[in-house]
Amino acid sequence: MTRPARPAAAATRPGFVWALPAAVFFLLFAFVPLALVAVLSFTSWDGIGEPHFNGLDNWTSLFDDPVMLQSVWTTLLLTALGVAVQTPVSILIGVWAAGHQRNRAVLSAIYFVPLLLSATAVSVVWRAVLDPNFGVPAQLTWLFGDGNLLGTKGGAIAVLTFVGVWQYTPLHALLYQGGARAIPQVLYQAAAIDGAGRVRQFFHITLPQLRNTVITSVILMVVGGLTTFDTVLILTQGGPGTDTTVTAYYMYQKAFKGFEFGPGSAVALVLVVVATLISLVLVRLSGYDRMRGTTEGM
Repeated sequence: MTRPARPAAAATRPGFVWALPAAVFFLLFAFVPLALVAVLSFTSWDGIGEPHFNGLDNWTSLFDDPVMLQSVWTTLLLTALGVAVQTPVSILIGVWAAGHQRNRAVLSAIYFVPLLLSATAVSVVWRAVLDPNFGVPAQLTWLFGDGNLLGTKGGAIAVLTFVGVWQYTPLHALLYQGGARAIPQVLYQAAAIDGAGRVRQFFHITLPQLRNTVITSVILMVVGGLTTFDTVLILTQGGPGTDTTVTAYYMYQKAFKGFEFGPGSAVALVLVVVATLISLVLVRLSGYDRMRGTTEGM
């Protein structure tokens, strides 16, 4: 009895060996460092000598630390503000950039320039632009008062949100541009025949077709917002006081400024767990793990 022939797709499917380099890379540069951080979170170590095991001392003191709890809420606030502002702006710009307007390509290229800059360079530039002594706020005192936008909690939060939106909106707009261009034009043609204008086409065709792109973009925003560090380091340094101290910056303060690597590792582990849980919740609630194509014929 002859065995049935294997399907062509199964015969050419790559084996585990093809995934081995990526698996080794992930093991060495993600899993092993994370495991070492977990071990350090149960020790007392100043970076010199041998770490000393101290049980749950770091964890008990961490959850009794008001700055730690405040940093988590500040991180969540900045993340929520970033998502709330970036999402509609990115959708509008991305859908516009996907069209055939005059000079669209040139304007899109100019707008996407911030995407090419590092977060450090962007923060340094905005730090100079918003300087209360010689920056823009100092010249427009009728609008900004004393000009010290970073001197109040509300002003500092607003600046951090604005700088994040200014730099990362082009990335998400690019995602929406690609998604909008993948929408079959026959849908718009049929809607136009039925008398639907641009606004109705946007809400009844474009947005539903961009659902998967919206989910992907929001997840990227959330992960990026939860790990914000360099912008806070350069613009506010956690101030005024501890009002803009996010969890990643608090970890830096504990470990690399206070030389308390045990508590700093505990903060880092909390950040990883919170980011992972929020990402999993978003994936489950949004149906990201069950995404299907929304383009015609799929």
